[in-house]
Amino acid sequence: MTTLFIDEIEIGMSRGLTRTITDKEIEAFGEASGDRNPLHFDEDHAAGTVFKGRVAHGILTASLISAVIGEQMPGHGAIYLSQTLKFRAPVRPGDTVDVLCTVSDVKSEKNRITLDCTCRVGDTVVLDGEAIALAPSRPT
Repeated sequence: MTTLFIDEIEIGMSRGLTRTITDKEIEAFGEASGDRNPLHFDEDHAAGTVFKGRVAHGILTASLISAVIGEQMPGHGAIYLSQTLKFRAPVRPGDTVDVLCTVSDVKSEKNRITLDCTCRVGDTVVLDGEAIALAPSRPT
């Protein structure tokens, strides 16, 4: 378990993770979300699209940002308030995604942090945006 309290978080701090997107995860995400778009599941269908093959759900990739916020920074006790996302390139089954979240602002009086978030596959930015989360206060 990781928890960073608001008084421990500073501008420039970063946390991240690396995750390979598997067919099993795409299947589970489709089941959980109800999004069964053939773009994610049917190679023949997906081959005829602009992507020329299957791609993972964009929000599956974005959910990796949630993992960083909920498990690393601020970690347990965090409350995810908002997220902007720009989908820049597809993530395909088998791609390894590197996620990096960097603190760009801290409002200690409101327990609020802003994070610049980037997801990459190799050197390609596949998704970026900004997240705002509440960080827990140190117990008294």
